[in-house]
Amino acid sequence: MATQTVRSTVQSVIEKALAGEGLMADDGYRLIASRDPADLTALMAAACELNDRARPHRRVTYSRKVFLPLTNLCRDRCGYCTFVKGPHQRGAHTMTPDEVLAVARRGAELGCKEALLSLGDHPEERHPEMRETLRDLGFESTPEYAAAMSRLVLEETGLLPHTNCGTLDRDEMAEIAPWNASMGIMLESASLRLHEPGGPHHGTVTKRPEQRVATLETAAGLGVAMTTGILIGIGETPEERVDALLAIRDVQERCGNVQEVIVQNFRAKPTTRMRYAPEPSALDMLRTLAVARLLLGPEMNIQAPPNLQADGYETYLLCGINDWGGVSPLTRDFINPEAAWPDTDRLRALTREAGYELRERTALYPSHVLDGSWARSPQVASRLAELTDGEGYVKPELERWN
Repeated sequence: MATQTVRSTVQSVIEKALAGEGLMADDGYRLIASRDPADLTALMAAACELNDRARPHRRVTYSRKVFLPLTNLCRDRCGYCTFVKGPHQRGAHTMTPDEVLAVARRGAELGCKEALLSLGDHPEERHPEMRETLRDLGFESTPEYAAAMSRLVLEETGLLPHTNCGTLDRDEMAEIAPWNASMGIMLESASLRLHEPGGPHHGTVTKRPEQRVATLETAAGLGVAMTTGILIGIGETPEERVDALLAIRDVQERCGNVQEVIVQNFRAKPTTRMRYAPEPSALDMLRTLAVARLLLGPEMNIQAPPNLQADGYETYLLCGINDWGGVSPLTRDFINPEAAWPDTDRLRALTREAGYELRERTALYPSHVLDGSWARSPQVASRLAELTDGEGYVKPELERWN
């Protein structure tokens, strides 16, 4: 009888979501806590139905990109990160303008449309060596350098920059934004427990949820479309995942500038503090993706990285996602270097097998391209017009496969 009651409760929450009612925290907790296979099946079916309501043409997108790790120095030290290095550590590097241009030009030759600039958060505030590097390059801060490199890439190669630059104040973001089609900052988690001793965010400077939400709000004030998301499997409870998704939903309802939510699974790496931590299971990922769709609603773009689940990532399409994120024909995933990008021909075939059409997008989602109000400069607007068709996707004649 108890099992039947739980199942009925889960089904009632699903019906509520399908009726277009906004789910509350308790609803999300019920959905994500159930381990009944029948509930998961019903949850996934409902997530697909919601996604298909907003996208009757059944299209799934991806962005053909180059990855530009502008600097891997950072003022934070997260328990799961291998991207960040100390200034004297093997592999520490800040790209020069010549290096940035060389990679960007090669990416453009290979048909890329996006340049993803990824970098540590204000490393000069922790490392005097970074201040010296910036001075040698002619800049006072890392955000100032990111702005200059975004402009350089856009003007010299035509690639549309998307910068992940950590927490930014208004002046810093205002300098970067005109040269970017969109920007991003992962919320990762809304759990303050993760900042306690032994937690993955203990000792970090910029990972508190209110700081990252503030950056999303700052972007909204400047009219910048933002990507954000959650990182699952770093010690949060299932209920705390729901809290993080609802925090993102709250930003979107208040500010309207969240163009995409990523649900990213933690991968254990041998040189980190969390090298022995268990990774989320495939079922855990499916459940979280489906719950994300029901909480965030049909219109939100939801992404799951295919390279972080090499076998079976196509099942994500059964949970209501509509985007695969950036895939590069040239550069590796520097955040997860052990995880190779999928072959785009195979990605297209698996997407088709699930009943969807794979389409290429720019760093700015098609709906936001069509809206016309998100380009922060004439240069970005002009390049978007050159690249996209009447539906906001990359023009078919410009799409490239392997």
